[in-house]
Amino acid sequence: MNNKEFIAELAKKNKVTATEAQRMVNALIAAMGESFMEGNSVQLLNFGAFEVKKKLERVIVNPSTGQRMLVPPKLTLAFKPNATTKDRIKRGGDDNG
Repeated sequence: MNNKEFIAELAKKNKVTATEAQRMVNALIAAMGESFMEGNSVQLLNFGAFEVKKKLERVIVNPSTGQRMLVPPKLTLAFKPNATTKDRIKRGGDDNG
C-alpha cells in the first residue's frame, strides 16, 4: 500500500477528507520524529513500539581484500510489534481467530 492508498483508506475509515487524513499522518510522523531525535521510544497501544537503539562500534573485514575497517557507532530505529500484532500477522490478518 503506497501513501496515497493509505491516506484514502484512513480518510474513508474516519469519515474525513483526504487532506485532513494527510494532515493527521503528517502530525503523527512529526511528533514521532521529535521523540526519536530526543532518544525516546514511542509505544502505540495494540500495535507495538518504535525504539531508538545504539549500535556499537565494530570491526568488519572486506571479503575481497581482507582489509579490516572500523565501523563507527550509530543510532538506528527498530520496531517491535506487540504479541497481538504478531499473532494477527501469523494468522494472515484474520481478526476472527
